[in-house]
Amino acid sequence: MMISQWNFHRSLGVVWAASLCLGITVVSGSSANDHETFILTPQSAQKAPNSDGFIQLWHLLEPISASGETQNAVQATVKTEHFPGQFTVVPKDGDKVTVNGTELTWHDVDTNKYNINLYYFAQAHRKSPSGALFWAVTVINCPEEMAGVRLAVGSNSASVWWVNDKEVIGIYGNRQTVVDDGISKRLTLKKGRNVIRGAIVNGSGAADFCARILDREGKPLKNFTIHLN
Repeated sequence: MMISQWNFHRSLGVVWAASLCLGITVVSGSSANDHETFILTPQSAQKAPNSDGFIQLWHLLEPISASGETQNAVQATVKTEHFPGQFTVVPKDGDKVTVNGTELTWHDVDTNKYNINLYYFAQAHRKSPSGALFWAVTVINCPEEMAGVRLAVGSNSASVWWVNDKEVIGIYGNRQTVVDDGISKRLTLKKGRNVIRGAIVNGSGAADFCARILDREGKPLKNFTIHLN
């Protein structure tokens, strides 16, 4: 029964993403200022998820050079320590880390879309989105303990995700972003602060991701707030 529910969500995601967001990840012929349409400077350090439950407020680290989108390659990439505190840090806007002698900066980002477009994020900071590993971190604050929920993600290309320092889902291969493409097993969000962390590995071309929480019935969870501080 659970497998059928997951497949149902994935099928809905294909239709949803295609009908509402066709062309968002098309990058040929893009202008230098296109990133301003998809990657916004946060106007507040906290906000609610959007009407479909998508988390739009994130800390993003400028991309790290990486290759390989298979499960083994991606797991090896994300399990390599690229910088201290890789699996524990909740950064602030402007924080810096050094990876292989290169200084990279964390940036706070927002969007009015369902997804975070990493291609335009990289472009905005004069970095390549191809052959790249992106780290994304956000904090959600829950009014009470929420048991039996799931993290649902989509990414272009592969990605691995953690909730409160526990790895909960990974999707692999050269794939397009599909809403609810990967759905975790049931988990419990704590009352108060919960940290969601993602590592997205892109081979070439377009790069983006989306994430939301599904409740016990598989509906988007929206009664929490997203925080950057």
